[in-house]
Amino acid sequence: MTNRDSSPHASHWTLDPAVDFLNHGSYGACPRVVLETQAELRRQLEAQPVRFFQRDAPVLFDRAREELAAFVGADADELAFVQNATSGVNTVLRSLSFGPDDELLVTDHAYNACRNALDFAATRCGARLVVARVPFPLASSDEVIDAVLAARSPRTRLALLDHVTSPTGLVFPLEQLVPALQAHGVRVLVDGAHAPGMLPLDLHALGADYYTGNCHKWLCTPKSAAFLYVPRRHQAEIRPLVISHGANARSQDRSRFWLEFDWTGTLDPTPQLCIPAALAFLRGLPGGLEAHYAENHALALAAQRVLCAALGIAAPAPEAMIGTLVALPLPDGSAAELHDALIDQDGLEVPIMPWPAPPQRLVRVSAQRYNHLAQYSRLASALRARL
Repeated sequence: MTNRDSSPHASHWTLDPAVDFLNHGSYGACPRVVLETQAELRRQLEAQPVRFFQRDAPVLFDRAREELAAFVGADADELAFVQNATSGVNTVLRSLSFGPDDELLVTDHAYNACRNALDFAATRCGARLVVARVPFPLASSDEVIDAVLAARSPRTRLALLDHVTSPTGLVFPLEQLVPALQAHGVRVLVDGAHAPGMLPLDLHALGADYYTGNCHKWLCTPKSAAFLYVPRRHQAEIRPLVISHGANARSQDRSRFWLEFDWTGTLDPTPQLCIPAALAFLRGLPGGLEAHYAENHALALAAQRVLCAALGIAAPAPEAMIGTLVALPLPDGSAAELHDALIDQDGLEVPIMPWPAPPQRLVRVSAQRYNHLAQYSRLASALRARL
């Protein structure tokens, strides 16, 4: 299958034109100009590795962190780079101490990897894991707030909340949830894997105790670029997953937080150093960042309308709870078989999620600037034929 129509922005990406790629949400897709920046950084690294790691990289890290901090509404000294949001969640959970009298709170919409990390943290110290059941479909964000707050108890020490849920694509009402939980002494760790580049962020205004987000998804950096936000009041107790030279390094102008997180061993730092190039790319698209958010959101809602009509269902969530991911329930069946048929026979790359548990399943589509409405119409036709 070859696409006869395309987005006016599709040429910025290197995606296979024979596939309707409707799954930006899983791993992202990096524009060619950002990949070219990464290639140049890698050339510089390999030309003189010692100079690059010891002299150039700290300066480049600082520049990337300053630009990212301004973008997400934080101070640069509150940000550390990690490889992905799952690493960020694990970093916080492995740094904190819990006991048998403590409860850790999560919702049933949590990303599986992070839910596993919370399971591990609870099991290791004998704490109790409490799962708030958030309905889906739902009529209002109040249903999220009610479910989470009803699951809190005087023993709740930490809540892990998604900013944008991975399986269901819902934007959770964190502006209400974070202060409501903190008022009862509950620390809030936000898994913001999808949020940077999907939603405007102001981490200071949000006020979460910890926030981690990917840059390689909607911000369009190369893979393995993410950040962990830790306000100064919590930094003394948060340590990286890998303890390395930074633990006893001496520096007059760099905090222990930066010293530990900026060097955890020899890794390729170029994805994180491409953050300024990715921001410049998005700002350089017609209309800048404001249009980027608005057009992707509008396309996601248009896709939802097309797919709901094809499936004969109502929208499962209010438009205000949708960013650039849309998930819709499907008739029960094999998620893997439907996914494979769609990609192998129809040229449609789209996740079919076994959620909340097989044989229940969802179809989840993404909207990125390289997408266009005809792709979702083709998916709608394919689903009608296969279901």
